[in-house]
Amino acid sequence: MEFLRMQKWSLALALAATSLSAPAIAQPAPAATQKLHVDMQYFTLPNGLKVVLAKDTIAPTVTIAVYYGIGFRVEPRERTGFAHLFEHLMFQGSKHAPKGVFDKTVTNAGGINNGSTRFDFTNYYEVLPSSALDRMLWLEADRMANPVIDQAVLENQQGVVGNEVKVNVLNQPYSTWPWIDLPMLANTNWYNSHNFYGDLKEIEAATVPDAKSFFEAFYRPSNAVLVVAGDLDYAATRAAIEKYFAPISKKPAVVQPDISEPRQTAEKYKSRVDALAPKPGYAAGYHVPERLTPEWYAMGLIDQILVQGDDSRLYTKLVQQTGIAGEIGGGINGDLGNMFNYRGPMLWSFSFTHDPTHTPAQITKAVDEVIEGIRAKPVTAVELARAKTKMRSDLYGEIDGGGRVGLVDLLAVHALFDNDPQAINRIEEGFAKVTPALIQKTAQEYLRKTNRSVYVVEPGAKGAAQGGK
Repeated sequence: MEFLRMQKWSLALALAATSLSAPAIAQPAPAATQKLHVDMQYFTLPNGLKVVLAKDTIAPTVTIAVYYGIGFRVEPRERTGFAHLFEHLMFQGSKHAPKGVFDKTVTNAGGINNGSTRFDFTNYYEVLPSSALDRMLWLEADRMANPVIDQAVLENQQGVVGNEVKVNVLNQPYSTWPWIDLPMLANTNWYNSHNFYGDLKEIEAATVPDAKSFFEAFYRPSNAVLVVAGDLDYAATRAAIEKYFAPISKKPAVVQPDISEPRQTAEKYKSRVDALAPKPGYAAGYHVPERLTPEWYAMGLIDQILVQGDDSRLYTKLVQQTGIAGEIGGGINGDLGNMFNYRGPMLWSFSFTHDPTHTPAQITKAVDEVIEGIRAKPVTAVELARAKTKMRSDLYGEIDGGGRVGLVDLLAVHALFDNDPQAINRIEEGFAKVTPALIQKTAQEYLRKTNRSVYVVEPGAKGAAQGGK
């Protein structure tokens, strides 16, 4: 999976903004009514391709992204890592644009491009001057319709992905912990609990017919969203999209497998020795409410209260008061995205490394004191208001990130999963409705011990001190 550390340039989207496309002479709304408003157009081509256009005049650039509704969660059995492998194949050229043409077009225009594989989608995006928009749309359409899939390409990328597995996972301290290990422990459905980065033997066993079958099954207009955001003309951009993408053949919608998870009723625990780890590691995960429900919004604020920032309860307890950890990280889908860009079962989790003087039992006791506190007593209005402010800041920070990538991501996933990109303009409303009573109700159900999975890493590196049980 590629995680691009992009150069940053601001979209100049302040919290007080009422619209990404508001004219300069517009007067700001009163503080009480200020909220995010992204101007957009949304339509679907006859072949099923969903299209979101979002115009702004902040900079003479555009961000183009294609999201396909296939992530590692539903990749084929006995082909773990295949969704990630196929992401690589899509960069190897297309029928009318041989390998290298795509990348050179982007770099020669002064742009950047990348892609990634996540739980429920694979995406490809480019950020470049708006003058290159038409040619880039043509290239993306050719890649959607006619990618090059042959033995040479497959063998080459099997080697690349295999090397990634070895370098980025197998030969790294902590390796798959906790981002792969914890979901595999907490979930029971194979689709949610397999090694999505891939088993080397299964990646190497993939054939050209496998790859072509995968393309036919998932890379179709009816399973995709195209988003274009930035300095664009709505009518001209729509005309170009219809010209290049509408001729791609229509295929039925993808039938998704059952990815549901049963309600967890017993706490799970697992530990392993990591030969490269210098310190012990502690991770815990809890299944979260269904996405976009009132409880899900409450869980997002619980995350802010418990683990996000130096003022969070777990940070205060584990770092400041007890010195168990030096830092703590976590969130809902925190390792591979954010709480918005997934579809299906998900964990709220947190993890940290610590000195071996603290045993897992001692750490769990400290964690329980914090967790039970939010379950037993309603949060104060002041703490809830602070959590909402932090959430709003995170939301605007995501949208105001480099190259509009965060904005495009939110538009794409709400179109792909919900057929409703306008939902981005209602995110703040969902969090605003959360009350202390809903926080407590959600915590009582979802932060119970029987909904928890704990995964501990014991250090095995030479010279590492061992902790107790």
